[in-house]
Amino acid sequence: METRRITVLSAGLGVPSSSRLLADQLAASTERQLQAAGYQAKIDIVELRDLAVDIANNFVTGYAAPRLAEVIAGVEDSDGIIAVSPVFSASYSGLFKSFIDVLDPKSLDGKAVLIGATGGTDRHQMVLDHAMRPLFSYLRTRMTATAIFAGPQDWGNDAGGSPLSARVDRAAGELVQLLSGPQPGRKSPALESLPFEQLLAGISAAR
Repeated sequence: METRRITVLSAGLGVPSSSRLLADQLAASTERQLQAAGYQAKIDIVELRDLAVDIANNFVTGYAAPRLAEVIAGVEDSDGIIAVSPVFSASYSGLFKSFIDVLDPKSLDGKAVLIGATGGTDRHQMVLDHAMRPLFSYLRTRMTATAIFAGPQDWGNDAGGSPLSARVDRAAGELVQLLSGPQPGRKSPALESLPFEQLLAGISAAR
């Protein structure tokens, strides 16, 4: 069974945070649908709040502390990214952008990405198409058509025309489609180099 590794980035500042709640729902639905599609899912959830000091120091020193370096390596090795940010001043949070800025821009090239955002009013949902989508387009990622915004009315309320859970499942399903089949940038297994004597022995045995 093939494995698909997903890194989930949550830029929420509170404990608990609505961004983390949304990230968890997206991760759970993606994992469930990957398994249904015949893939094994490896999910790594990263709270950027816990890396805030290391991210700031990285800008000043140019050096990534061990935990930050580990997370950066995890993002680079992932097949897909789920990125969720709270909305501040009509855009993603400074913490979220700062983490993206410490990544090698080429490291996200071709990766499957699902974006989400949380805010106090539905007016903030435009951040998805006017801030987050252009950012990940610039980084040459492959994004799901559906992006998820969750406002206060979405928590604990499944009544109405389009409950959050249905939107989450639709977006996660699109991410699974992007993760199906060969993945851009995935390293091919290294070819084994055999000693010359062993190659000769194989040729002789084939005659």
